[in-house]
Amino acid sequence: MLSGRRLDLLDPSPLDIEIEDIAHGLARVARWNGQTSGASAFSVAQHSLLVEQIAGQLRPASGPGERMAVLLHDAPEYVIGDLITPFKAAVGLDYKALEKRLMTAIRIRFGLPGREPAALTKLIKKADRTAAYLEATQLAGFSVSEGRRLFGQHKRFESITLTPWPAGKAKRLFLERHSKLSRLL
Repeated sequence: MLSGRRLDLLDPSPLDIEIEDIAHGLARVARWNGQTSGASAFSVAQHSLLVEQIAGQLRPASGPGERMAVLLHDAPEYVIGDLITPFKAAVGLDYKALEKRLMTAIRIRFGLPGREPAALTKLIKKADRTAAYLEATQLAGFSVSEGRRLFGQHKRFESITLTPWPAGKAKRLFLERHSKLSRLL
């Protein structure tokens, strides 16, 4: 990692995980394999901020720990990349196990329980699907009807307008949000 840390992907240690590495990596990983409109790719860092924003609107009483968990929901992608869901399924259980071990180390590193509660998992999935709908229909060329068919109805959030940010901005805003949530934990 740029921080100088060496991360063992087969046995990741929370001690080898730095938020700067996560933010840097996620800001440079493109959602939709880069197949989006705009001068910049829509990054996983920007997606993570969007999902955290949506989750906050879905459950305004969420505490800082829950919000941190939402912000970090795709954090393993800073080293393993963003694979589309059908490809993850095709790769199989070894990939999912690797991703799970890395996520557990990340969660522990930032003071979260190794496993998230089922209710939080449900919230993250709902917010993630809403973000995917917005990204698909605004940036990835999906029609509204196709987006609704694949990701569900999300009228409550259709006022959110997405514009991909340059990697530096995505990294900075991700780090700022992480810092703010960390102070509240």
